[in-house]
Amino acid sequence: MQGLNTLRRTLIKSALILTTGLASGLSALSIPLSHADDYPEKEELKFGFIKLTDMAPLAIAYEKGFFEDEGLYVTLEAQANWKVLLDRVIDGQLDGAHMLAGQPLGATIGFGTKADIITAFSMDLNGNAITVSNDVWQQMKPFIPKDAEGKPVHPIKADYLKPVIEKYKAQGKPFNMGMVFPVSTHNYELRYWLAAGGINPGYYAPSKGDTSGQLNADALLSVTPPPQMPATMEAGTIYGYCVGEPWNQQAVFKGIGVPVITDYEIWKNNPEKVFGVNKTWAEKYPNTHKRVVKALIRAAAWLDENNNANREEAVKILAKPQYVGADYKVIANSMTGTFEYEKGDKRSVPDFNVFFRYNATYPYYSDAIWYLTQMRRWGQIAEAKSDDWYKDIAKKVYRPDIYAEAAKALIAEGKADAKDFPDFSNESGFRAPQTEFIDNITYDGQQPNAYLQKFAIGLKGEQKL
Repeated sequence: MQGLNTLRRTLIKSALILTTGLASGLSALSIPLSHADDYPEKEELKFGFIKLTDMAPLAIAYEKGFFEDEGLYVTLEAQANWKVLLDRVIDGQLDGAHMLAGQPLGATIGFGTKADIITAFSMDLNGNAITVSNDVWQQMKPFIPKDAEGKPVHPIKADYLKPVIEKYKAQGKPFNMGMVFPVSTHNYELRYWLAAGGINPGYYAPSKGDTSGQLNADALLSVTPPPQMPATMEAGTIYGYCVGEPWNQQAVFKGIGVPVITDYEIWKNNPEKVFGVNKTWAEKYPNTHKRVVKALIRAAAWLDENNNANREEAVKILAKPQYVGADYKVIANSMTGTFEYEKGDKRSVPDFNVFFRYNATYPYYSDAIWYLTQMRRWGQIAEAKSDDWYKDIAKKVYRPDIYAEAAKALIAEGKADAKDFPDFSNESGFRAPQTEFIDNITYDGQQPNAYLQKFAIGLKGEQKL
């Protein structure tokens, strides 16, 4: 088998060299391997991921041969948790990984592990939800407006959870909720939803050695790995959680909880995961990095093309034990354009998982800055920073320049269409101000400090703990 793999790689490599030579009008035989301008410096790669449906671009790039088309021979390996995954990218055991959008930013500013991690590829939009236990749901229901058919009116706000939490506090009981990591999208989305309903999710005070994130909290948030969320809630350790799929739908299928809101309803088309690499790795292997991004762009486009026509095939792939390993029906419940809230209340949510449309794969500076504002809001960034500081960190970590190189190469090869990408010649890296948040507060990435001033709950200006 090893001999066959070596022969196969040699043939593909020869084809790539031939293509390079013909494209430049030269004989392939006259181009030594070392002079093929953009041939990958490193061919054998190992990428990490967590068992969530939004790792899909990695699985599809592997299964559909997009990595091999780029002369890359990739091993995909599930990781135990987000910290292990990040540590292994930092120490070189992994060449790159499916990451929380906040992880490269948190590492770069030194919250937790200090390291220079960059991203040139955003893996998806949306894809998370907040789930509560059956008991908490029953306590919330009397406060939730109903439509003419008696169904809950969505979006369900945290306003309806507030009386439940107040009852717990009156009884001297902590109200515990789970999220997946201190710099995770899930942490910030859960905090955003709670705070929009007048519930304080607590503060971090790293300068005082307090990294619990529970100072002054009405609801106590703590870390639980994604696949363990349903069981942890079923055991009564937590009363609700924010996580990616399929672990919200798993609660529905097991009959132990009710997803009350998707992150699409908290912030429409919010950026979720990224593909992260060590900055030194990217500088050492620039051609390899570009080719990885090319393969991932093709995978993301495949996932969304023809109005999600490939999603059922994608679900079958993700259901394999080496990827997400959850039941096909559980994954399909959200990946194929629907989402089930209370058992039997399945609604159309075609954009619950977005992988390519709406420029989902482009690493916008403004996306990075939003995460940084939330780190400041909740005390992970302990002191005031200038608007320029936010922009400088975003530009250090998010690399649309590398993304543009990869996209332009795909366009030149006829594997992608320019109309499906931003206008690179005029793109600033900042989205237009975004208005579709659950609290109706507008976000403008060009003005992070002005944005922070708009929140009733959260640090702003010169405030510090």
